[in-house]
Amino acid sequence: MDAIAAFAGHVVGKRYEELPTEVVAAAKVAILDTLGVGLAGSSEAMAAELAAMHARGSAGEAHVWGNGTRLTAAAAAMCNAYQVHNTEFDCLHEQAVVHAMTVVLPAAIAAAERRRNVSGRALIAAVALGVDVAAGLGVAAQTGLRFFRPATAGAFGATAAVGKLIGLGDAGMVDALSIAYAQACGTMQAHAEGSGLLALQMGFNARNAVVACDLAARGFTGPKHVLEGPFGYFHLFEAAGSPARVAAELGQRWFITELAYKPFPSGRATHGIIEACLILRRQHAIDAASIARVGVRVPPLVHQLVARPSRVQMDASYARLSAPYVAARALLTGDVGREAFTAEAYRHGATQDLARRIDIAVVDADANALTPVEVAIELCNGARCAARIDVVYGNPAKPIDAADRVAKFCRNCAAALAPPPPGAAEGIIAGVARLEDLEDVGELFAPALR
Repeated sequence: MDAIAAFAGHVVGKRYEELPTEVVAAAKVAILDTLGVGLAGSSEAMAAELAAMHARGSAGEAHVWGNGTRLTAAAAAMCNAYQVHNTEFDCLHEQAVVHAMTVVLPAAIAAAERRRNVSGRALIAAVALGVDVAAGLGVAAQTGLRFFRPATAGAFGATAAVGKLIGLGDAGMVDALSIAYAQACGTMQAHAEGSGLLALQMGFNARNAVVACDLAARGFTGPKHVLEGPFGYFHLFEAAGSPARVAAELGQRWFITELAYKPFPSGRATHGIIEACLILRRQHAIDAASIARVGVRVPPLVHQLVARPSRVQMDASYARLSAPYVAARALLTGDVGREAFTAEAYRHGATQDLARRIDIAVVDADANALTPVEVAIELCNGARCAARIDVVYGNPAKPIDAADRVAKFCRNCAAALAPPPPGAAEGIIAGVARLEDLEDVGELFAPALR
């Protein structure tokens, strides 16, 4: 049978009680981080417009995070997935090159709000299993990105999560995943141009996941060989892959424990470069004005994703994917935060001047690798210093500590279009810590979502 049957069987068959302790803990970390990023994304350009467009005639089933609007579950999932990705602050599975929570959690929470009285245990299980599907399909890919994998693989993961929450059986789950495949979308052209459509593609697939499960629950069916068939995912969306190999690991390998968390609101492919720049700035007390040249050596995927020139006039969606810009910002200010992505920041002459002196070259590496990253700085006096990053900060092998994760969540809450009331952020943090004990997740998230 097509490997989709094995993925569906894993999702349907696994119960919360079978999840290892570390999987439950990792799911709670991922839920808190992703919710916070989505709240902050509500204040980004166009997020309110997207919610307002869908508000006409809405059934009011689920909340748009940090906005106060209630929409149908499908529309809310779309808006929230857009908000999670529009700041490039969302967690990801690095080997898969998939932002595995970005489509999964908005779809799952929208479905849970609509269904009502969904327990914390049910949400944890649905999210962990959805991440298994999304990241598992990414890891199964054997070539570089030809479609925007976080969106396309995310469609399968979100469908798995929603299908789990609404109780689809094996056959229904396969049909839902098949229907999701028929709607899957995500062009890499949006990434190549740094277009805001990139985040919206996450939204399309979150919406389509809810629709796919609704259709399957009503008896709609689809083809059964959507991964390995002649026109399946690993022939059209991915040039080659081994989904059966990954499916055989399900239940032993839990992908949610392997997620990397971002310390900076920029493309993950920029993070190794930023980290190396900050290390060199700190260790050598470098004055950016004394820099003659910065040489950066990166794997092919990093070069493809972020080796785009900095511009005086650029959208935030482009700037977050410009390694020369964020590297210059790191060297000049010692940080890359939300304030780096404004029209005023782009016009800063010293930043643009330094960005023009940053050269990015390619080194041989695996098609989906984000490391190693090497940064060498040459000073005007002839001195030279260099740093190499083999594991990027935020990876499970070099994790962000718990206090910094909580601080990130609180900052993101405060950045929402309609910030949660005083004390709500702390209440959500405490609630997620005991998520498995909650009978209704709506009670936990309501203060932040309204």
